Amino acid sequence: MHTQFLQLAIDLAAENVKTAKGGPYGAVIVKNNTIIATSGNCVTMNLDPTAHAEIMAIRLACEKLGDFQLTDSILYTSCEPCPMCLGAIYWARLERVFFACTRHDAADAGFDDSFIYDEIAHLPQERKIPMQHLVVDNADRPFQLWAQQDVKTLY
Repeated sequence: MHTQFLQLAIDLAAENVKTAKGGPYGAVIVKNNTIIATSGNCVTMNLDPTAHAEIMAIRLACEKLGDFQLTDSILYTSCEPCPMCLGAIYWARLERVFFACTRHDAADAGFDDSFIYDEIAHLPQERKIPMQHLVVDNADRPFQLWAQQDVKTLY
């Protein structure tokens, strides 16, 4: 079954290229051997740099299941997830990920995310897009309020 679901992700990626909807990526989310959500990359179509196939499929699956966690669900994706998608995969609590192409294959096709992997390891002030911590009075107020809440949904 894994190969069939992964082939569907590859087919979605190929169709995405043919119809010029977005980049050459496709994703499928499956729970209990049932397809919950599918998506191709929608970055250019939606004018949204976060609309990667994996992110879009996660959004659709969460909406369909009525939950922000996808435990017991598997993601099949046409390519190894980028750093952004990797973060979303962990936040969504997916059980497992199967991918076809590697990040090196993507780089060979012009989609090189290695600079982002490298940037994560740098201190914020040493990144190519400078990031500076500013000390502001009461900056931790939202966290204090959160800690005091009796009713909250942890994620």
